[in-house]
Amino acid sequence: MEHPEPKVLIVGAGAIGASLASWLAPFHRQLFITDVAKVRNAVKTRGIVVYRIDDPVKSRETVRIRVIDQLQDLADADIVVLAVKNYSLAAVAQQIHGQYGNRPIVVSLANGVDNQHILPKFFSRVIYGVVGYNAVRDAEFEVGYQKKGPLVIGTPNDSLQNELLMVRNLLNQACKTLISHRLQDAVHSKIVTNLANALDTLVGRGFAPVSDFGVYQHLLSNIWWEGVQVIQAAGYYEYKIDGLPTFLQIRLARLMPGWIARPLFKRKLKSLIMTSMTQDVFLRHTQSTELESLTGYIVRLAAEHHVAVPYNDAIYRLARKYFRPGFVPMRCEDVLAEVEREKHIAHQGAGAMP
Repeated sequence: MEHPEPKVLIVGAGAIGASLASWLAPFHRQLFITDVAKVRNAVKTRGIVVYRIDDPVKSRETVRIRVIDQLQDLADADIVVLAVKNYSLAAVAQQIHGQYGNRPIVVSLANGVDNQHILPKFFSRVIYGVVGYNAVRDAEFEVGYQKKGPLVIGTPNDSLQNELLMVRNLLNQACKTLISHRLQDAVHSKIVTNLANALDTLVGRGFAPVSDFGVYQHLLSNIWWEGVQVIQAAGYYEYKIDGLPTFLQIRLARLMPGWIARPLFKRKLKSLIMTSMTQDVFLRHTQSTELESLTGYIVRLAAEHHVAVPYNDAIYRLARKYFRPGFVPMRCEDVLAEVEREKHIAHQGAGAMP
């Protein structure tokens, strides 16, 4: 007996939600998407325009997707994909639970670990996804992407194997999707890469030219290396995700002379485009960012495991102070000066200890 096609609702038509929806739509008839009114209306009128960043003309296409204005417009949903960030997650989860109860399989594509604490309060069948590609939203209806996938999905306790297979088979139609038995390693390995978000936003990379690429490279290699040390101290292992820098590459980039590592950096940074945090601050002019879920999380984890992270400490402090509408990007040299100040304070504190 043939099973009916599951109804799939994607909540959030940002860069990840819209790109994933556009790839899935040709293969799945029971696909719906929703977002705030401005975005919904744009997608209704224009569809979702997607293009590959390295070939924007030939790859450009428009995909039509059914949009719902409110959850009540879709009486039932089998799978709900949450393509919203953790700072919006609790409010969105509450609305979905109010409409659909505990019935749907819920898939969260947020960075970090906050979703693992928020979603189990509302749903019993939650799958977590790690996004291994980068995308940027140029307008409410237009998204550029680096490449199609991969996605890594799993559960903290390796449960929901049937649900994981169903979701993998669904999302595989859109892009390469892998089930991992090492979800936490995958999540934390991605967090290391995501530490670039706060730095990039501070210096405006992707939005404006950086003041000194050599200094930027020095800052980035050190925040990444601090991240590696922190998650390893916390007991997590590297999970290699295609297209993202490996821990060995991060270590070598930090140890090698800057001019030798520069081609590697520039090649990797092409795949990172403009980070979602940079888009939040400079394109959407919002104070809501993933700062606490990413850099803040690593800073707190470092304190818990007694790992010194002066680069991330300084960037976290500066981001908390300056990420406001109207923020003007800092010079890389000024960010580095703040790092040196952080190191000096830490050194003085250590010297004062009995």
